[in-house]
Amino acid sequence: MTKAREIAESIAEEIVRGNIRPGDSLEEERLAKMFAVSRTPVREALRQLEAMGLAEARPHRGAVAVDISEERLDGMFVVMAELEALCARLAAAAMTAPERRALDEMHREAGAIVSEGSTPAYVLANDRFHEALYAGSRNAFLQETTLSIRARLAPFRHAQFDTLGRIRKSHIEHGRVIDAILRGDAEAAAEEMRRHILVVRAAVEEVTHPHDADRHAVSP
Repeated sequence: MTKAREIAESIAEEIVRGNIRPGDSLEEERLAKMFAVSRTPVREALRQLEAMGLAEARPHRGAVAVDISEERLDGMFVVMAELEALCARLAAAAMTAPERRALDEMHREAGAIVSEGSTPAYVLANDRFHEALYAGSRNAFLQETTLSIRARLAPFRHAQFDTLGRIRKSHIEHGRVIDAILRGDAEAAAEEMRRHILVVRAAVEEVTHPHDADRHAVSP
């Protein structure tokens, strides 16, 4: 990961969690001092935040933080859910037996991380699980598109793990997807993945707007 990407992700997570509020200045010199870097990676980080929709450049003010509307975030997660469901459907049909065994082993290793209660380690395991399914779809364009949107939603997806017991629940949801893939049940794999992503959306809402979280509740 580049320094600019690291800075962008750090700022993005602060925006998502409300520690940096809409309209707050993202002043280059102050950020360069905070992260102990030159202004060059900060400028690149701000460009990445603008591409993610979390910052915008304003005349005479430089970049400021902005808030993605609930409507837009809902739309992004709906698209993400359908793309990941398609990845799971194709992976259930295309993954080889060794790949399925590797996916199952990956899930078992993630279970050990859940038992340890290490959220940072689980975040990495979570990324590996999803990326394995993207690759397993055998569709390079779908993989590229899904990764692109996932990157835009990354700070929101990471925020879900601030909710109590979320890593355990996420692991269970992954298990349902994997069970369907191991059975070769493409439709079940797609439906379980779609449900998983919509549950992620509800968990994000619980972090960012706790009083409105019920609006995104998903039936079990």
